[in-house]
Amino acid sequence: MTEFTKTLCPYCGVGCGLEVSPPAQLAKATNRDSQGNPIWRVRGDKSHPSSKGMVCVKGATIAESLDKNRLHYPMVRDSLDQEFLRVSWDDVFNIITQHIQKVRSTQGSEAICMYGSGQFQTEDYYIAQKLFKGCLGTNNFDANSRLCMSSAVSGYIQSFGSDGPPCCYEDLDLTDCAFLIGTNTAECHPIVFNRLVKHHKKNRHVKMIVVDPRRTPTAEAADLHLAIRPGTDIDLMNGMAHLLMHWNYIDIGFIDDCTSNFSEYAEVIRHYTPDVAARQCGISIEDLETAAKYWGESQRVLSLWSMGVNQSSEGTAKVRTIINLHLMTGQVGKPGAGPFSLTGQPNAMGGREAGGLAHLLPGYRLVKNPQHRAEVEEFWGLKPGQISPHPGLTAWDMITGLENDAVGLLWIAATNPAVSMPDLERTKKALWRSPLTIYQDAYYPTETSAYAHILLPAAQWSEKTGVMTNSERTVTLCQAFRQPPREAKADWEIFAEVGRRLGFEKEFAFANSSQVYAEFVQLTGDRLCDMTGISHEQLQIQGPTQWPHPNQGSGEWGVTSTALSNRGSGESKRLYTDLRFRTPDGRARFGAYYSKGLAEPPDYNYPFVLTTGRLYGHWHTQTRTGHIEKIRKMHPEPFIEIHPRDAARLEITENQIVEVRSRRGKTKFPAKITKAIAPGTVFIPMHWGALWADDAEANTLTHPESCPDSLQPELKACAVQLTPINAKLVVGQHQLQGCVVD
Repeated sequence: MTEFTKTLCPYCGVGCGLEVSPPAQLAKATNRDSQGNPIWRVRGDKSHPSSKGMVCVKGATIAESLDKNRLHYPMVRDSLDQEFLRVSWDDVFNIITQHIQKVRSTQGSEAICMYGSGQFQTEDYYIAQKLFKGCLGTNNFDANSRLCMSSAVSGYIQSFGSDGPPCCYEDLDLTDCAFLIGTNTAECHPIVFNRLVKHHKKNRHVKMIVVDPRRTPTAEAADLHLAIRPGTDIDLMNGMAHLLMHWNYIDIGFIDDCTSNFSEYAEVIRHYTPDVAARQCGISIEDLETAAKYWGESQRVLSLWSMGVNQSSEGTAKVRTIINLHLMTGQVGKPGAGPFSLTGQPNAMGGREAGGLAHLLPGYRLVKNPQHRAEVEEFWGLKPGQISPHPGLTAWDMITGLENDAVGLLWIAATNPAVSMPDLERTKKALWRSPLTIYQDAYYPTETSAYAHILLPAAQWSEKTGVMTNSERTVTLCQAFRQPPREAKADWEIFAEVGRRLGFEKEFAFANSSQVYAEFVQLTGDRLCDMTGISHEQLQIQGPTQWPHPNQGSGEWGVTSTALSNRGSGESKRLYTDLRFRTPDGRARFGAYYSKGLAEPPDYNYPFVLTTGRLYGHWHTQTRTGHIEKIRKMHPEPFIEIHPRDAARLEITENQIVEVRSRRGKTKFPAKITKAIAPGTVFIPMHWGALWADDAEANTLTHPESCPDSLQPELKACAVQLTPINAKLVVGQHQLQGCVVD
């Protein structure tokens, strides 16, 4: 074994390269945590093109979580009020296949569902798609990417004709105007932010605009912070577009030659005059004009966004409205410019490539497209019509399907919906009703394991070899560097064995993950995400590789030396450099949207808008980070941010416990009084589930209303009321005052 094994950080979508080495090495002291337990050494991989050796606190401490609270053996129970009993893999595979066969015969394949994860490697995703969408004939595979990136997917498809972020991280070093909206990049994607800030500080002409109701660490670094009211993103961008049009900061040639639907868009933005847009957003006309001026005067505008845009009942519309600004100014397909969604999870991109949402098929194909279905059926050797033409159940549909008995078997893998789903009390009640829930995870207990009938121990990223794709489309091979604990198995191996036991032996005759990936990439040929020139062997030798990377028929891995030299020049780092898009006519499409606002705006009874988000040190529901001492000290407890004006009206003092109530449930948090949050808006972090704190689950409060196109829930905003504990009798006289948003 070499001293260091190259792999990828398994947290966010930045995709930072890591190098890990065993705790004990020759002539070195054994590396141990604060309790004296041996742990693997972790450092940034300086050769990785995406992160260049940089790593945040999560990546630096990841090894401390590897052996804590692991699930080691398959476990089963007949009902949720019983204790789990350990069983063999052979027994549990038989139990699972018997249940699948029973549900297929009594309710049909449409009653079988899997809810997967952006923590999967691409091989895991692919085998799950082949099993469910191919062999079982149901598209009921969705992933927690539905809660994360589905609005970005929908926006890219509608505007450009295909999913796929067109930019790359090099653009962070080349842009002269960075427009960040709905992203606290400093905390959620810190390595991306550090690179952008370095460029910003080094070049005084470079402008940074941050749009966020909170004055986050990201906003602190901005030249202009627009603290807009939650739900007014489209008002802001249409208002900027109005000014860009009025000031003639538009690229007429690009619009005429490369786009469609501009006239409909122009009619919409005509109504967003500066006074209207500024009033709706709660900002000054001067700040609106400054934002438009920064954009219009820049030669290379790069927009960055994440959950603050995607997690919205207008998510797709917001994404397309961002893209509209790029299209009207010709800011796409060139260095330093373009719309760039920051992926939330380490392999949400790989999941999209493999078809890992209920409406997708491998290779950026769509379930509704008959040609796409036929191509996949032929490749998988299925009879025509085997793949259902109907999109499967989304994550939330699975919850409602449990409520109405439409779901007979729910298989959850590598995610924790008993914390992360919206309207959490309703979610838990539905999970409790499930006839059979299989829960496959590396860790135990989690909040979701309380609702499982079968537990399957999964190997995680350190214990299985596979591929992940980051936000800039860079594919990295994550080498296993340790054995799975006890009886844990790789996710793809579990799916494949179930497939074989259901009678699909030849479909799942894979000896290793390299063979799985080799089959998968064949389905990307001639697609935007062409990876036919990528293999495990190629990644081992050449290192992380950005797609598109087609097999061009020559060279050791089918890639010509010319293609490789072109990659070095940076041209193929970006999509749409030829200004031809994946639409039928090759033109990018403007989307014309009026702002509708929040699905649940504040009112007399619920006068505040609650928004939620991540903290720098924690990750999702703390399955890993909650066990790391350094991170626990950084973020010891949840809290609620309240503006001093609102706190004074409600007589709330610093650290006082505040009850937060929505139409769906209630929670309680210590108050953090800060001017960093806009009046009328409050913020709580989303990481604390029932295992980590009492009554502190953010999604107890949120609602399931979603974007009609992406079906992504509006997790970023709901209406709440606040009650300082021990002051409930007087809170009523303050509620109307709390309604005022200044």
